[in-house]
Amino acid sequence: MGIEVVVEGLTKSFGEQNIWRDVSLTLPAGEVSVMLGPSGTGKTVFLKSLIGLLKPEKGRVLINGVDMVNSPTRDIYETRKLFGLMFQDGALFGSLSLFDNIAFPLREHTRKKESEIRRIVMERIEVVGLLGAEGKLPGEISGGMRKRAGLARALVLDPQIILCDEPDSGLDPVRTAYLSQLLIDLNAQIDATMLIVTHNLDIAATVPDNMGMLFRRELVTFGPREVLLTSDEPVVSQFLGGRREGPIGMSEEKDAATLAAEANSVTPAAPRVIVPQRQPSPGLPPRRAVARRRERVMRMIDTLPPAARSAIRETYARDAAAATVTAPVAGSGA
Repeated sequence: MGIEVVVEGLTKSFGEQNIWRDVSLTLPAGEVSVMLGPSGTGKTVFLKSLIGLLKPEKGRVLINGVDMVNSPTRDIYETRKLFGLMFQDGALFGSLSLFDNIAFPLREHTRKKESEIRRIVMERIEVVGLLGAEGKLPGEISGGMRKRAGLARALVLDPQIILCDEPDSGLDPVRTAYLSQLLIDLNAQIDATMLIVTHNLDIAATVPDNMGMLFRRELVTFGPREVLLTSDEPVVSQFLGGRREGPIGMSEEKDAATLAAEANSVTPAAPRVIVPQRQPSPGLPPRRAVARRRERVMRMIDTLPPAARSAIRETYARDAAAATVTAPVAGSGA
């Protein structure tokens, strides 16, 4: 099972530029979470801070009792081995075959024999659908294939926490749908804690158990997916609706005068429909995170906004009705 990641009061700046401040959230063990936000809001910086590649000025990131911000370097390095990181562009070595790219972490961080490395690498290559392409160089394959190779490399050390940095960038909608399904299927198979940084609305609507959003150097919200998907926060409504009207501008947030002028002219956005979450592909086991997530959410449901409470109850009622319809009748069968 994946590991819980607890973020407390994280603040990061580069020189005089504050990226985000006082970010606190918990990534529940084994669940899939998504962090949204307009371009330039520091989502990639947040991922690198979780894994200890960047050092925030304040706050803690607690994983198995190790603080990825303040603990000794040796402890941070050891804990980092629990992570698998999928970069935006795959971050593959151009002169190495896909097989050697994917094998690299095993050769770098373990003392496994080449026969064992080959077995592990070929298993991961099969999981991401790249059998037959293992001898190709990164420059000889499509961007989507490079993404999947990067994901295979992130999996070879059996990570308990997987971070995906904009896995959809450069992909068309069809390939994005395939990748979304692959991420859900992986969670069903290995039960890892997953955080996906994206601004893709299809991934945001169909993949995660939990959602958050960064904007104006703040964490707007983080919690069960229904909280963000039913939120009436202007920046959330604008982002999920893909509209020009709202706090997000082309280069930076809009000023008060612009927002006031828009408020007098814009028509209200249509109510958002919460689409069902993706399910594992046929033949795969159910996601173990689903039952844990339901128990956790029902414990906190009275603290959530009314719209989110209604959406959660409707979802679980619909799931229960569907389960009743598909359940076998007692005494039936051969």
